[in-house]
Amino acid sequence: MKKYFAKTFMSLCALGISSVAFAQEATETAVEGGMYQALKTKFIEGGADFMSLVAIALIFGLAFCLERIIYLNLAETNSSKLLKGIEDALDKGDVEGAKAIARDTRGPIASIAYQGLMRIDQGIDVVEKSIVSYGGVQGGLLEKNMSWITLFIAMAPSLGFLGTVVGMIMAFDKIEQVGDISPTVVAGGMKVALITTVGGLIVALILQIFYNYLLSKLEAILNQMEDASITLLDLVIKYNLKFKK
Repeated sequence: MKKYFAKTFMSLCALGISSVAFAQEATETAVEGGMYQALKTKFIEGGADFMSLVAIALIFGLAFCLERIIYLNLAETNSSKLLKGIEDALDKGDVEGAKAIARDTRGPIASIAYQGLMRIDQGIDVVEKSIVSYGGVQGGLLEKNMSWITLFIAMAPSLGFLGTVVGMIMAFDKIEQVGDISPTVVAGGMKVALITTVGGLIVALILQIFYNYLLSKLEAILNQMEDASITLLDLVIKYNLKFKK
């Protein structure tokens, strides 16, 4: 699974680097014709240097979003079916069977259940501590790389604003060289400067949509984990009362 994530991430990075290299080699403004041509034109007009940084932020941000989407989808489990199987096994006194069900099921809920069942003979307090501790570990794995997405959400508009400031400085330099405040010179410099800001804001909006989707999915899984943990503790207590009098 890690190799799959790594290959996906490297493919997106390679695509981004090749796109940036193409943009930097372009020296003439492209003729507008269709959405792709218009975007390429605006990209070049905004300046390859800062627009390339904004594009890199988008590509890396999307790479982390894709990795999290795949991971969280794989982490989803039919907890009701899992807990029903564990309950049926424990009702028969088959602890090993319950362990096998948890071990053979994919997802963080099954992993937490397995850790709790491994310590079922050590008392309910030990089982509870094990579930809480391992639940924290699984929660950390679910939240992994989310901070990188927020970083690129904040970085993209910042890079755009930086490009705007640099563009304004360049516009004033042109005014100084010409020696006259020409509307053509000022408008041209302002246009180039503001394109980077627009690009950065668009990237931030795209990544924010993905981030909110991931956040809602993450919260749903965490809530499911908490409910399953409580149910598992009840099953262990029921087992102890039935078979350990």
